[in-house]
Amino acid sequence: MQSIPRRALSQILQLNCIKLNNIQCITTNVSLNQIKNEGTSVQIFDRYTKNLQRERAAGAKDVDLYDYLKDEIGYRLADRVFDVKRKFKLAADIGCSRGYISKYISPDSVEEVILYDSSQLNLDIVQVADGVKYRKKLLDEENMQFEPNSLDLVISSLNLHWVNDLPNAFKNILNGLKQDGVFMAAVFGGDTLYELRSSLQLGELERRGGLSPHISPFTEIRDIGSLLTRAGFTMLTIDTDEIVVQYPTMFELMWDLKGMAENNAAINRSLHLHRDTQFAAAAIYQQLYGKYNEETGKQSVPATFQIINMIGWKPHPKHPKPLERGTGEVSFKDIHKLDEIIKEVGKIKVDDDQKN
Repeated sequence: MQSIPRRALSQILQLNCIKLNNIQCITTNVSLNQIKNEGTSVQIFDRYTKNLQRERAAGAKDVDLYDYLKDEIGYRLADRVFDVKRKFKLAADIGCSRGYISKYISPDSVEEVILYDSSQLNLDIVQVADGVKYRKKLLDEENMQFEPNSLDLVISSLNLHWVNDLPNAFKNILNGLKQDGVFMAAVFGGDTLYELRSSLQLGELERRGGLSPHISPFTEIRDIGSLLTRAGFTMLTIDTDEIVVQYPTMFELMWDLKGMAENNAAINRSLHLHRDTQFAAAAIYQQLYGKYNEETGKQSVPATFQIINMIGWKPHPKHPKPLERGTGEVSFKDIHKLDEIIKEVGKIKVDDDQKN
């Protein structure tokens, strides 16, 4: 787990000057059971609203202030690309935003990248590393179409968790990859912002006596592997990171989610979060999770971001394949004797070498 201090705002936010009713947040989960069978799509997110949020965030004068989280995840994903010991001739960056991956991509790893995003403003200001050729294209991640077998690498950072039909998206990505092509992505996981989720729920229960949908869903890590396998990817690698960011209060967190364009876009969202509910939730947040920094003498609240990292390969004849059933030489019932078996095999090999 890693903790990253949030950049201080130029001024302390005055709550009586902020239109808090317009600030939304993301805080719940979506399971594989909510994703219908192949060929169909359950509509969870309002894509039109999400595109408006991205355009608004990209056009803000202080857009750089909210890059801290996405910049960190983009850097980590670019580092994973560098770990693959090959040079990719053509890559696609899905949901490139302001270039959180592309500005860190090494020209030793990627020769050319196609930058895809649903926001023209993002494409206008996207950054790319020196020495890497690039093209820009508008793309709705909900309807991705690539030339079949044309891409060596597909990357995406903190974007695909807003796609309604992930099974279809993964299939389209697989179709665009060449054999032995690789797909690398990072999305928010189900434990993201659990502190905010519980605080809002308790605050609304206290003030309103019930819960309203002020939240957008996340995919669980247990479902990602199933979705990638269904799409046709092999040699999967899935892991998680947790980044904890400290904020002065709950309101700065919610404000920053809006600045990141990660505010609520669920179709069934409530368009109003009552002021008294917000203040109740903020007090609960501070009470349950607040921390006191003895060095600065200030209070802060943590926000946990769970990142699901995934890697999948398009099948190729040269890829290693599992042995046929029954070809194993050691039974699982003898697993407790593994050390003895290894020593015995080593002894037999030494005897054979001495005979030769």
